[in-house]
This record gives sequence, C-alpha cells and structure tokens, in this order.
Amino acid sequence: MEVFAQQLINGLTLGSIYGLIAIGYTMVFGIIGMINFAHGDVFMLSAFIALITFLIVTTWLGISSIALALLIVLIVAMLLTALWGWSIERIAYRPLRGSFRLAPLISAIGVSIFLSNFVQVVQGARNKPTPPMMRDVITLWTGDNGYAVALSYKQIIIMLTTVVLLAGFWYLVQKTPLGRAQRACEQDRKMAALLGIDVDRTISLTFVLGAALAAVAGTMYLLYYGVVSFADGFTPGVKAFTAAVLGGIGSLPGAVLGGLLIGLVETFWSAYFSIEYKDVAAFSILAIVLIFMPSGILGRPEVEKV
Repeated sequence: MEVFAQQLINGLTLGSIYGLIAIGYTMVFGIIGMINFAHGDVFMLSAFIALITFLIVTTWLGISSIALALLIVLIVAMLLTALWGWSIERIAYRPLRGSFRLAPLISAIGVSIFLSNFVQVVQGARNKPTPPMMRDVITLWTGDNGYAVALSYKQIIIMLTTVVLLAGFWYLVQKTPLGRAQRACEQDRKMAALLGIDVDRTISLTFVLGAALAAVAGTMYLLYYGVVSFADGFTPGVKAFTAAVLGGIGSLPGAVLGGLLIGLVETFWSAYFSIEYKDVAAFSILAIVLIFMPSGILGRPEVEKV
C-alpha cells in the first residue's frame, strides 16, 4: 500500500508536467489544426533558460531565498520563451499557413531539429545539473515494513501550479475577448476575419501563450529532476502530444487529464513491471483508448461542414 501511494504521488507529479506541455499542443492545434512538433524543443529550451537564470540569480546576484529565486526564474523563462514562440510563429509558420498541409509540418520538424542542435552547440552535449533547490519533504505515514510515504515541497508546487494554470487558461479561453477570438478562429478563420477579428494576432498570441506554458513546464522539470540535456525535448514532447491526443486534442482539461494518465501509467508500470517497457505501456493505453474513443476522453467529434 505504501509503494502504491508513493507511486501515485510520483505519477501525478510527472503527469502534471506532461499536462502543462500538452496544453500548448492542444491550444495551437485547436486554432490552426496543426501539430506544433517544435513545442517539445521549446520546452527543452525553456529548461535551459531557467537553469541559466537560476545560476545568475543565485551565484551572481547572491539571492539566497529559493522562493524568490524561483519566482524570478519563472518570470524570465516565460518572457524569453514566449519571445521565442512568437519568433518561431512569425518566421516558420505564418508564411506557410496558406500552403498545402504538409508544409507547416515539415517546417515544425525543421524548427525542432534547429532548436535541438542550437542548444547542443551553445550548451554542449552533456547533462547540465543544477544546485539542489528544495530537499524538504513531508512524511505522510510510515508502514509496518519501515517504508515511508513522502510528499516533497517541489511536488506540491508542481501539482498546484498545474491546477492554477489550467483554471487560468480555461477562464481565458471561455470568458475573455482573446478566448472568444480563439474559439472563433477555431471554428472558421475566414468568417472570423470577416467579423473583424485579427486572425494573425490571435494565432501569434496563442503561440506566445503556449510557449509561456512550456516555460512553466521547463522550470518545473528542472525543479523536479535537477538536470537537463539538449535531448530532453523529444521524449517529453512526444509524451505530451500523446497526452493531448489521449485526453482529446482541443480540450484544455483533456490535455491535463491525458498528461496525468500517461504519468500514472509510467510510474506504476515502472514500479510493478519492467521499467524498460514503460513507454510501450503508455502508448498501448493511447492505442486502446483511441480504438474505442477516436476523439479522446474529453474530445468532441469533428463536425463535417457541408
């Protein structure tokens, strides 16, 4: 029971990180119908930005408060990564928006390769560790066999951040003028433009928001694992995309739900079965769900326009 509870906590933490990345995938797909395959590498880039900012803040500026340092790191990472997201949309995606459907996909793969190699050249191929940020844990209970179920403060921060951001972005999409513009562009971009909506601005802001969310996920990833590599964009990016599809691409709660499910499947499989096959288990769950629910768990069936 103690092992089950501990793996449940670990799975929810990992799934929260996947969910944050998946929201960026599902927001972009919902508006322009394109999978931004560079999003995983934007997440990796944001983790490096967070690492460099943390080292500057703690080493050069001498800020000893971890809470204040993390707040500064989060703000700087969101701003710089959002700028990257805006630049990528303007340079790599906007010129190809009216072309055949494979062109933006090829461009996204090209941007992904560029970002991965750019970080490898600038930062090197080795894993980059960070000084320990938070080591304190809360021991929930100890079993008869001496196994202690613990909840760390960084796990609490990651899960609370995911809940708050999910609520904030759901409110933004459902209740604000930008959200109404996003939903209008999702339904019919040409009609939205005829009604006075600035489609280009709306799509750019969606990329900016998605990149900012990737920055939060990158910072949480760095906080949780304490190490980052230039290759860390591919696998979390693919799993986050899987989470978005599993939960129902286009649905913000579905993206987080899919992320939590992928995280739980991975951690429980690693605990009770062979860790080498945890990725196989996660993608098998995706295949099974899509066989019976092609739109995902919370996705809506696509309506064919006549």
